[in-house]
Amino acid sequence: MKLRENALLQVAPQVVTPSSPGAGFNRYPWKRNIMTTVFWVGERPTVNNPVPNYKSSWDPQWARNYGGYDDPDSSRRRNFLPANFVPRQNPFYVALPYNDVTRGTTKPESRKVIPWFKQAFERPGKSVCKGRWIAIRFGSRICYAQWEDCGPFRTDHFQYVFGNERPRPNLNQGAGLDISPAVRDYLGMGNKDVTDWKFVEARDVPAGPWTKYGDNNTFVLQRRGANLFLVDRNNAYGARR
Repeated sequence: MKLRENALLQVAPQVVTPSSPGAGFNRYPWKRNIMTTVFWVGERPTVNNPVPNYKSSWDPQWARNYGGYDDPDSSRRRNFLPANFVPRQNPFYVALPYNDVTRGTTKPESRKVIPWFKQAFERPGKSVCKGRWIAIRFGSRICYAQWEDCGPFRTDHFQYVFGNERPRPNLNQGAGLDISPAVRDYLGMGNKDVTDWKFVEARDVPAGPWTKYGDNNTFVLQRRGANLFLVDRNNAYGARR
């Protein structure tokens, strides 16, 4: 395994041109012109980001389960990965400003506002949002990533995440999407820029670097022959069969 990881780290960064999305790609509308910022697993708190990212809204051991510090410094990254380890979770991740669970139970509005709630709901207090796929567009490029945390700043803005409202004012110019360093690097963005994003079903996610790594990755799990209804229920109904 160590030899395999070392070999991966010797590979020069690659830009993968995905195949065309599936017919269901247009089910969800684009959220256009959204101020987008970069965050990362293990990020320390700052004035504009007061919450440390050692844990996520859904995983109190996020940094440990990810496998380490997802260093955002491009000089210390290779092939969309941190240079010193291969993450145990998908390095293509995002945060959106809504959490469907609180104090161990499911928020009452979730059943009404989350489009896939009925298919994904398993029990109170278990998120139906964690791990869902989104597409992020910057210029002519589109990247795909999984929803793994809540923010920036808010965890209650369902009117924006699932509706037609714009992100509300905050310290980062009204940012409404946080993306990982891998997403930033694939899209060729800076650390703050304007993007479009939308939800997508797993079946409409084309092959790319976002399908390669992670015990939480729908496509890695499928290659292992896992039953998605047991290990990735939030994407199971929207996955290829």
